[in-house]
Amino acid sequence: MQIVREEFGKGNDFCQKITYRTNVARVLTKKTLADGTEADEVTFKSSGLDAEDLLSSFRNSYNPRVVVTVDMIATGTDVRPLEIVFFMRTVRSRNFFEQMKGRGVRVVTDTEFQSVTPDARSKTHFVIVDAVGLSEQEMSDTQPLERKHSVSFEKLLQAVAFGNREPDALSSLASRLSRLDRQLTKDDRKSVEQLNAGKALATITGALVDALDPDVQIEAARQLAVAAGLAPPAEPPPEIIAKAGAILLEAAAKPIAANPALRNKLIEIKKSYEQTIDTVSKDLVLEAGYSAAAQEKARSIVESFETFIRENKDEITALQVLYSRPYKQRLTFKQIKELADAIQRPPRAWTPELLWQAYEKLDRSKVRGSGGRLLTDIVSLVRFALHQGGELRPFQEQVHERFSAWLAQQETSGRKFTDEQRQWLGLIRDHIASSLAIERDDFEYVPFAQHGGLGKAYQVFGQHLTPLLNELNEVLVA
Repeated sequence: MQIVREEFGKGNDFCQKITYRTNVARVLTKKTLADGTEADEVTFKSSGLDAEDLLSSFRNSYNPRVVVTVDMIATGTDVRPLEIVFFMRTVRSRNFFEQMKGRGVRVVTDTEFQSVTPDARSKTHFVIVDAVGLSEQEMSDTQPLERKHSVSFEKLLQAVAFGNREPDALSSLASRLSRLDRQLTKDDRKSVEQLNAGKALATITGALVDALDPDVQIEAARQLAVAAGLAPPAEPPPEIIAKAGAILLEAAAKPIAANPALRNKLIEIKKSYEQTIDTVSKDLVLEAGYSAAAQEKARSIVESFETFIRENKDEITALQVLYSRPYKQRLTFKQIKELADAIQRPPRAWTPELLWQAYEKLDRSKVRGSGGRLLTDIVSLVRFALHQGGELRPFQEQVHERFSAWLAQQETSGRKFTDEQRQWLGLIRDHIASSLAIERDDFEYVPFAQHGGLGKAYQVFGQHLTPLLNELNEVLVA
């Protein structure tokens, strides 16, 4: 504990000791004996700390991050966010070792995990640190799912598609799919289920794990024996077990092997979650000035983006709407989000800001303002790529310009707005600039809720509110 506190420098709360006698403090004092010699006298007194309270903090709070225990993290203790099990003394009992190791495999929801570790996303694995050579004693009978560490996820999927049904390959695939399933966002989970006949990715993982289970294979072998008209043996012969295992593995692998669209989607999603951080290399400025290479790179990005738009104009709803003039339907924020996700998927990894900078680098005279920071700027980018406008301008700037023109037109026609109405109109304008549209439900959220919400809006505009919203949705997005 002292070493951890000194090395990390995070204070006493960062590292705590938890034992069954945590609430009892050991007090060492010097005592003079009858013969004049000094001796240590040990007494115990209550420290006011309770082991269960400390365990509860370890389970539910950011601190303590490190806990030193003696036999506490074994049976009967469930700390789901636990990420590292560090062994610092020999454990000779195989069963006890398994119990202690099992503390790390507890699953936890993303919300609960992030409440303890805010900078994390999901608990996808845990780490065992063996400081005393436990791994050399061959005490563990369990075999990890991951058995093909050197084979990439893409290669594993490809091998299964080509007919590889080796237990090690399918076990490793189950491990990778399980970890990926823990990372899936809501949208990615939905897209996977659509390609998997409405079934979750966990169903594939569960089927693979069950097919690899010797007990399940033995039970399947007994059923094969019954189907063949034989009395079910207590222990089927190895050849029948092998045949039953092969049938189970084939059935478990089929959703992956027979679905290339699903395989491609899984590869695409996994790549989108990966990020390589180089903490070793250091950049060195070799030259400062105009860069022909940067100009060429910008040109390549722009050309690739415009090619992507042409090739996907019939596949992505937002592009279908933006291609049609006048628009056959109103563009929605959800459609723009789907387009943003599509262009950000590997191998493209484009963002609105990156595309904006590329256009600006090619021809600064046609680019106005600093755009790309709002998702709605994708509308401006696509319109410019389709040559529907002579210059590239932030979507928010266009909305403000249209709003000013609309407001002037209203005043010319004799329609007057009070100061309070103008304040609400400004809020509505800004919301449309960032979300493409405004609906009645939006008034229940910030910033409208801070000004009284939908009820107040009706009080300000009366029966004209709904037609006014429809008009602004039409005029400002154009």
